[in-house]
Amino acid sequence: MKNIAVFTSGGDAPGMNACIRAVVRAGIYYGLNVYGIVRGYAGMISGDIRKLESHSVSNIIQRGGTILKSARCEEFKTKEGRAKAYEQIRKHEIDGLVAIGGNGTFTGAQIFYEEYGIPTVGAPGTIDNDLYGTDYTIGFDTAVNTALDAIDKIRDTADSHDRVFFIEVMGRDSGYIALRSGIGGGAELVMIPERPNSIERVIETLRSGKFNSKTSSIVIVAEGEQIGNANSVAHQVRQELSELDIRVTTLGHIQRGGSPTALDRIIASRMGVAAVEGLLEGKKNVMAGIINNEIIYTPFIDTITKKKPLLQDLLRMLPILRI
Repeated sequence: MKNIAVFTSGGDAPGMNACIRAVVRAGIYYGLNVYGIVRGYAGMISGDIRKLESHSVSNIIQRGGTILKSARCEEFKTKEGRAKAYEQIRKHEIDGLVAIGGNGTFTGAQIFYEEYGIPTVGAPGTIDNDLYGTDYTIGFDTAVNTALDAIDKIRDTADSHDRVFFIEVMGRDSGYIALRSGIGGGAELVMIPERPNSIERVIETLRSGKFNSKTSSIVIVAEGEQIGNANSVAHQVRQELSELDIRVTTLGHIQRGGSPTALDRIIASRMGVAAVEGLLEGKKNVMAGIINNEIIYTPFIDTITKKKPLLQDLLRMLPILRI
């Protein structure tokens, strides 16, 4: 193996730049030529591929987003699109790929290998932390801290005006951000897609808080919550508890941006180096994750199909801490 390429795909996540930096410098350290593919699979198809040197990734470890850009690419889902991508890969004599992204990214890499035999090692880049095979994904810790900072500020207003705030955080299919930021932010209730909820339970919790002389409350709602988003849940609660001053805040894409935390920079760097070393060891179609502080390579098929469970200990704490 002489030439490798790195790309980012799917939603951006803080720490992706740290991972790109690690891939480039690890590749150079091991005597490889390293290329960057701009805009993920779309750039692979169009041939937007450029040689990266050590100085190409200077002063990026602290930056959010991704210097290689990211894009959704419907064309890569077609055989014709993948054929175009392969032409560009061969044109640049690339022997292996490092893909920084999530399930969709790894699914594309798996299919690409089956058709053309180009090996890929992935690094888990998503703020949702929903990938099987790693304790933490790149960007998750920063997203939680961003949400937590917002929750702390909103709590000041909630307390000053005796209000109930429903705060919606990201997590279409995963409650990891909601659960961690909810516990860290002292929320009275956390609503996540993995756990059954009901409006009756929300109402009872808020009534209980009022009975216990709580003058304000925070409810964290993951955007993928089964009974509705924060606005929908708040509207339903107002019908039963009209005496409460209820407000809604949706944090949205603010959770994707910002300078990555120390944890995200470190795990991204470890995963980037591990991805390069995995390729050199002959690994293919695996994700370089971290479990119990050790690098673990998990097959893409497991990462894609297996559900990552929430920590039961955190779920158990919720009713204890809201009393």
